[in-house]
Amino acid sequence: MDFTLSAERQALAASLHEMLAAADGPAAARAWGTGDRKPGLKIWRSLADVGVTGLLVPEHLGGVGADAVDLVVACEEIGHHAVPGPFAESLAAAPLLVAAVPDAGPWPGELAAGELIATVAARPWPAYAADAQAAGLVLVAGPESIRVGVAGPPRPSLDAARTVSEVEPGQLIAAGEPATAAVSSAVEFGALACAAQLLGAGRALLEMTAAHARQRVQFGQPVGAFQAVKHHLADVLIGLEFARPLLFGAAIALAGPVTPAVRRDVSAAKVACADAATLAARVALQVHGAIGYTAEHDVGVYLTKVQALAPAWGSQAQHRARLLSSLTGTVLSGTVLTGNRLTAAGE
Repeated sequence: MDFTLSAERQALAASLHEMLAAADGPAAARAWGTGDRKPGLKIWRSLADVGVTGLLVPEHLGGVGADAVDLVVACEEIGHHAVPGPFAESLAAAPLLVAAVPDAGPWPGELAAGELIATVAARPWPAYAADAQAAGLVLVAGPESIRVGVAGPPRPSLDAARTVSEVEPGQLIAAGEPATAAVSSAVEFGALACAAQLLGAGRALLEMTAAHARQRVQFGQPVGAFQAVKHHLADVLIGLEFARPLLFGAAIALAGPVTPAVRRDVSAAKVACADAATLAARVALQVHGAIGYTAEHDVGVYLTKVQALAPAWGSQAQHRARLLSSLTGTVLSGTVLTGNRLTAAGE
């Protein structure tokens, strides 16, 4: 299978990269973490202007009507530039859930226009809603119903620019087969978007680390000249490059119905991207040294973002359990993701 991006998608990635680099996502993330969302919301509006916030909103409802591959391209660049906000929730999951609501009113158009930010708590994963205080719409998904949620007080996460909130389900807005199908798709698209952000963050960490290794001098030469550093950086590159086809393979698979094979592919992508980004973060910290811990250095922004996103939309253990179950029929002791439910082993 050929995962080479079309010229149009390459142009989308390049234009988003240029726009987000100029917007300074890490600075917006720092401000978001202090409660100042203006820089982050300015970037959100810029993304809306080029259609990113409406990628999964159907054309007849004011959106772009794009597919999961386009979503991955956009979310990878969002992660690459550490842009704050509930992107997996608002760009990926919420449009699919809202599309199943019989009387969604202006929500689809407002999501597409970037006028409405949504967040999602999908029982059991993610059980908490991210950035609920920045969202104008909080949804609680299923597994067989969709409700408007009421978010509780925000709790800090490892990423200062990301809070999580418990959500109480409120008004029922969709139920039955349409809701079940929408929730099943939404949790997979959310996990895919999260994986894409992790891949982008891993790329950024590798780029910063390689640049630092070329500039930092020790024992009379750049530290990047030392074989041990080269090997670590090569391991990160290999991890990212091996994760990429799994990510795009899962995106292509999501063009059809959500089957066990599709869920397997999404889990493989989430595990690979999270593992690669985590390795990139570890090596970045080792090469940068103490400066990597500081809030002022961009490495610190990415480190905490990777730590927060890696367990989001299904932890590594949950996705590995689902992979094992799909490939071998074996269920690990404890819990395993089955469809969009977390099922106790033996049920």
